[in-house]
Amino acid sequence: MAWSGFTALNAAAWNFVSFFLVRMGVGVGEASYAPAANSLIGDLFPAEKRARAMGIFMLGLPLGLILAFFTVGAIAEAFDSWRAPFIVAAIPGFILALFFFKMKEPPRGASEGENYTAKTVQNPIRTLLKIKTLRWIILSGLSVNFAVYAGNSFFVPLFQRYFGLSLTQSAVITGCIVGITGLIGLTLGGVIADKIHQRFARGRLVFGAICLFISAIFIGIALYLGNDSLTAVVILLSLGWLASYNYYTTVYPAIQDVVEPNLRATAMAVYFACMYILGGAFGPIVVGALSDHFSQAAMLASGSAVMTEHFKAVGLHNALFVIPVALFFIAVFVYLSSRSFVQDTRRLQ
Repeated sequence: MAWSGFTALNAAAWNFVSFFLVRMGVGVGEASYAPAANSLIGDLFPAEKRARAMGIFMLGLPLGLILAFFTVGAIAEAFDSWRAPFIVAAIPGFILALFFFKMKEPPRGASEGENYTAKTVQNPIRTLLKIKTLRWIILSGLSVNFAVYAGNSFFVPLFQRYFGLSLTQSAVITGCIVGITGLIGLTLGGVIADKIHQRFARGRLVFGAICLFISAIFIGIALYLGNDSLTAVVILLSLGWLASYNYYTTVYPAIQDVVEPNLRATAMAVYFACMYILGGAFGPIVVGALSDHFSQAAMLASGSAVMTEHFKAVGLHNALFVIPVALFFIAVFVYLSSRSFVQDTRRLQ
């Protein structure tokens, strides 16, 4: 309810400071929802089914991106106001919030056949950070949001500046790359991850690491091709983003597997705090700063004293190479988490 309320309040912002403060409220609402939802999934589904359940749950991410990139422009034009999309986006949240009051919460540890509800843990943060697998996963989360937020923020400007497309064309293409691919990646990836986990205890995380490594290669090649290969760039970026969605179907269930039920919400809260504060916040900032730097370098290299759209396009394109680099590090962190996964799950059992 708070999440949707702050979303609607964005429409009332009158300057940058007010908009920034309201956006902080949106973040608080989302931060409260995500740990609770992930903990609930852990209680409802056993380890061998969690990847599929998590994949279905995370479909909200690409669906939201699709709706955003495909409809926001049209809504703003229809109402002749940039404020209208915030009101429209808040309405489904208010409706869904009413159904949450009717949900019955299972006991902590229901899927494990043991009730953890009454159990308490002293120094929960310290207890969580002692889990080696979780430490690697936190590092991977920091890196994944760095890459994801950089792509979501700058793919539209990239297609506008570097490929010369219109805003509408750029938004639709970006919606396909970061949105539609998620519907496939999360659904299919969840099924594959669960099947691998049933055969090899650490196989799910290894599968995630391989997918992220493939993602880094595809996205790196797409950026290397340049602006004369639009079709190939879109295909490779789409395949790379599709592969990256397997991060969620492999890492999120792993957190549930190595953390005792009555600490899962806290574990997700710690994970998301690092993920958003250090990763999501700095991804766009770093890419923006690098874009300015490379634009300036391109202008100076040409001997020009005037910053043109061409130099800005080159600068943004070069800055986005941090995305495949970040994905490579994510693959490494996820693989390293797989090496301690079996030991940490046995400790929990």
